[in-house]
Amino acid sequence: MRPSLAAAFLDDWVRLANSRPALVPGPDELQNPPAATPGVIAGIAALLGLVLFSTLGFLSQALNVGFGLWFTELFIFLAVPWVLLRFSGRDPARYVGLGQLPWRAAAFGFLLGTVNFFAVVVPLQFVAQSLAPQWLRDLFDASQIFKNQTPVELALIVGGVGIAAPLCEETFFRGVIQRGLMPPNLRPVRAVVVTAIIFSAFHMDPLGFLARLELGALFGYLFLRTGSLWPGIAAHAANNLVSTLLYFAFRNLGAKEPEPEAAQILLLASAGVAVLAALLWLPQRFASLLPEKPLDDAASGAPPRSLARTTAPWFAAACVSVALLVGVDSRGLSLTYYDLRYQLPALKGDPSAERKKERDELDQLRKRARRGEVPVKDYAQRRRALSPAKPGTASPSPEAPK
Repeated sequence: MRPSLAAAFLDDWVRLANSRPALVPGPDELQNPPAATPGVIAGIAALLGLVLFSTLGFLSQALNVGFGLWFTELFIFLAVPWVLLRFSGRDPARYVGLGQLPWRAAAFGFLLGTVNFFAVVVPLQFVAQSLAPQWLRDLFDASQIFKNQTPVELALIVGGVGIAAPLCEETFFRGVIQRGLMPPNLRPVRAVVVTAIIFSAFHMDPLGFLARLELGALFGYLFLRTGSLWPGIAAHAANNLVSTLLYFAFRNLGAKEPEPEAAQILLLASAGVAVLAALLWLPQRFASLLPEKPLDDAASGAPPRSLARTTAPWFAAACVSVALLVGVDSRGLSLTYYDLRYQLPALKGDPSAERKKERDELDQLRKRARRGEVPVKDYAQRRRALSPAKPGTASPSPEAPK
């Protein structure tokens, strides 16, 4: 009797979990052992990444979303593992699985990520959105990152979501953290699950936690099976690009994203899960789709580099990027400063026509100030007037950001 697709995939998962050996040091490592074990590197990377992400990452994205996305991905999620691995005497590209690009496996990963979006991510997000109160949905509305952006900034955001995030986050979470949790520290499956939890928690979005947890497990499985980051990067890119393209498709049609019904979601999930199960079964029949390969040698055999020498290029590049932002977009930074200084309450429920007109006029004034058609101080004064002030107090006069 032929086993079902789900049973075949589970058998494959169990076999991988039980057969994947602990990382064995290569000859170069035995002659010149690295300064830190993979587990230590994973722990330091997780702690350092969290600190930098919750400070520099938040600040950079608050100043400019497009710039901040690239800054966060390159100078936190890519730079931190790269510096730590160089400092310990390892070759970062070999260690994390960014060696030769397996085109067929990457294409298959992209297909998996696309199908998984409709089969699992959409249903999980639908359930989370349905159960959450309106204020929580408004607080974690990801579509707000596209508001009041120039065409150049929109291109930066789409590029950051579709290119920078998959490459840099997979390097950080799967290439360093998951690898560091592998045997002898944890069983392979536990390493995948723990990494997926960390991956989802880093996004600090309770509504998307379960969806990102499942995504992290999928990306981790691809890394575990192939020993390469590329299939997971492709699946990650597919998920992000499909969701982004759907948003722009509905926006360009002049319509809001439709509110799906439970029956529609159930039908979509049923069909999607069936296709996803078939795709996950295919590599057992056609091994070249996701070839099983061990992780590459963990070290380059080179002596550890000094921390200053390893960090200097990344630090210099980060400083140059910030200087370019200030020089190119001083108006945008000033407008963002006033947005943060004079907070406006969200328009809840069904706001009056007058309130909506005020906000629309304010948005138009911001766009004109951004283009240089009116002084930035005109926008600041108008926003200050609309910003609620405590009774008996006067709002402070606007000042240019230092």
